[in-house]
Amino acid sequence: MASARLAAALFFLLALGARAADVGEVQALLALGAALDPTGRLLPSWVPGRNPCAPEAGGGFEGVACDARGAVANVSLQGKGLAGTLPPAVAGLRALTGLYLHYNALRGGIPREVASLADLTDLYLDVNSFSGTIPPEIGAMPSLQVLQLCYNQLTGSIPTQLGNLTRLTVLALQSNRLNGAIPASLGDLPLLARLDLSFNNLFGSIPVRLAQLPRLVALDVTNNSLTGSVPAELAAKLQAGFQYGNNTDLCGAGLPALRPCTRADLINPDRPQPFSAGIAPQVTPSDGGGGHGRAPSTKALAALVVVAVALLAATVVGLFALSWHRWRTQRVAGGSPSTIAGGRCSTEAAPSAAKASSARKSASSALASLEYSNAWDPLADARGGAAGLGFSSQDVLAQSLRITTEEVESATRYFSDLNLLGRRGKKAGGLAATYRGTLRDGTPVAVKRLGKTCCRQEEAEFLRGLKLLAELRHDNVVALRGFCCSRARGECFLVYDFVPNGSLSQFLDVDADSAAGGGGYRVLEWPTRISIIKGIARGIEYLHSTRPSKPALVHQNISADKVLLDYTYRPLISGCGLHKLLVDDLVFSTLKASAAMGYLAPEYTTVGRFSEKSDVYAFGVIVLQVLTGKRKVSTTTTQLPDGDVEELVDGNLQGSYSATEAAKLAKIALACTSENPGQRPTMEELLQELGTI
Repeated sequence: MASARLAAALFFLLALGARAADVGEVQALLALGAALDPTGRLLPSWVPGRNPCAPEAGGGFEGVACDARGAVANVSLQGKGLAGTLPPAVAGLRALTGLYLHYNALRGGIPREVASLADLTDLYLDVNSFSGTIPPEIGAMPSLQVLQLCYNQLTGSIPTQLGNLTRLTVLALQSNRLNGAIPASLGDLPLLARLDLSFNNLFGSIPVRLAQLPRLVALDVTNNSLTGSVPAELAAKLQAGFQYGNNTDLCGAGLPALRPCTRADLINPDRPQPFSAGIAPQVTPSDGGGGHGRAPSTKALAALVVVAVALLAATVVGLFALSWHRWRTQRVAGGSPSTIAGGRCSTEAAPSAAKASSARKSASSALASLEYSNAWDPLADARGGAAGLGFSSQDVLAQSLRITTEEVESATRYFSDLNLLGRRGKKAGGLAATYRGTLRDGTPVAVKRLGKTCCRQEEAEFLRGLKLLAELRHDNVVALRGFCCSRARGECFLVYDFVPNGSLSQFLDVDADSAAGGGGYRVLEWPTRISIIKGIARGIEYLHSTRPSKPALVHQNISADKVLLDYTYRPLISGCGLHKLLVDDLVFSTLKASAAMGYLAPEYTTVGRFSEKSDVYAFGVIVLQVLTGKRKVSTTTTQLPDGDVEELVDGNLQGSYSATEAAKLAKIALACTSENPGQRPTMEELLQELGTI
């Protein structure tokens, strides 16, 4: 008995300790949320009195994930529009392993207190407005594997302490205002695979120790002020994974965009050189006796001039011969200078050839120029790749292309059949399938896997479609989250936000008894049905409207299968604009199912074209489906009773609905499904009518 009481007391004390720790974490989270979102509008769930670790539907904090012990493990708030600061209070989340705050507008400095997060493996602060220096304390984080600080306004030098991050695999510091030399200590990172220092103000030489990193596959130092010779072993090891353009004082052998090195360039490669290596320091002649201090004689100067002229002439002739040879080689090959090596696919040409590459795009493979790098940082390709394809680095498309082939494979567990959500037919070996996946930061996604033969082969057409998809942003439209293409796999991947409740069609033909017993999908209540219809209408009206960021778009294939429902039963239309990417045969094959279910407007069979009124017709069919609770409905007037809608409304509601509202919806459905397209209302008119319900 005494032992039982002792065990109970110990359990009570442990519980008290756990609650105290939880309280500390809640306080740290509240302080973090208040600093990240000073307006309080973007993180409404981050309020006192809620359990941060509960599922969001049960009162948790948005973007917070906890481990099995109940400790906060991940904070994922990327792309939320946060415009505050990162406070020192983040150090209170002692069990944090992932901090994902990228694609926001956060400002201020990076607090050195973040270095106390001993378990943190992923630190994503990229694409914000952070300023100040990189805290050297970060170099003491024992678990850090990915450090993304790119696309900010950071200044100062790169701390040499970063060379102590022995588990680091990715270091992304590009597009800041960093200066100073590249620390040779970065050559002490045994697991480093990718290092991007491009678009900064770095000077000095490239440390030869970087070439000795065993796992390095990509190094980008583009657009800096680096000098001296490029270590030959570095260029030989990385090949296309080494980007070095726009460093006019770099030299090297075997690198076509660099000049040959001279004796003045052969400096200690690990010693920073803040001045141009091609400028020799002045030597003041000594006034003392002896030959060492005297100025050179006139004959000696003349001899030096002759030698210099001869060397210059030989160099010019050699460069001309090399350029002529490369021009001839490219003409014979008839292709683009883009290269693919080590699994890295990119449209990035050498900076000096960027314009020529753009002019030769039509000669390259239709999908080759869409193959972004393996690519922990697609925005880097937005400078040399997407920008060269008509996109700027500020485009929504460039910001959304942040998914890598490796991450897609990992998220879907290498496309396991257990994660397969749906598949659409084969066409010449091309397959379109959709998988559920989970990104590294815990974000659930849906990955549409497209075989190359499924995609439109005209590059410009495909790109226009992709840009359109990336620009679609609405509360009732499924958002494209990312994109990548792999020539090696012959596939492209579209990554969307995952919508958890499945499609609207799964809530049709519901057996009420089975649903009540937990054996099927629930019967949607009347207010939920009204909300779903209104949400679908808002989404379609957005597609049809012309906005500064998008042209008008006809969906062409709206159906209950294409309407997805989130945890709150908010409808999101999927498949928007997909016909802009896929070959016509695949698009047509998907229409067969729509025709069989009655979604296809009758005029399509005569004119063979879609219009906004085609979408209106499909919307009318969906309204009928939601009213009746049935998949199969008839749009004939005889099936739409005048006045009394009792026989029309889903019997599972057992009278719990508004007859007046049901009658209005029936009239709307009737108007939308008129055989004459001219008699159908516009979505704008429908929204006004629905506003009275």
